[in-house]
Amino acid sequence: MLLDSDTFTVETALEAAAQLQKVLAARMHRRKVMGQDVLVPGQLGEALQLPRILNRLQSKQQKQRDRGLEDFKELWPTLSRLTRQKVMEKIDWYDPKNLDWEDKRSNRRPVVDPDA
Repeated sequence: MLLDSDTFTVETALEAAAQLQKVLAARMHRRKVMGQDVLVPGQLGEALQLPRILNRLQSKQQKQRDRGLEDFKELWPTLSRLTRQKVMEKIDWYDPKNLDWEDKRSNRRPVVDPDA
């Protein structure tokens, strides 16, 4: 399970939105220009209004930051699971429940067999 949109604060949303913009811009698309194939960066970030959300999250006015946070919370669940996972990896977020037992970040307790 990836992060729920309700867990975001202005700071974490700002960090995630900045990384989301990078993830989306890294996508390349093939276009024909004057008969030749050309790779162009993705424009999905602009279509999702990420620059506006980032500006609001960075605003000096609390009301604007709150509006940016709400906008980001609405956007987050609409993203694909893979995109959300890439963003979470870039900002080093993880779900402890999905970690291996050997991973030091895991806080799992050993499974105790009640019959033993």
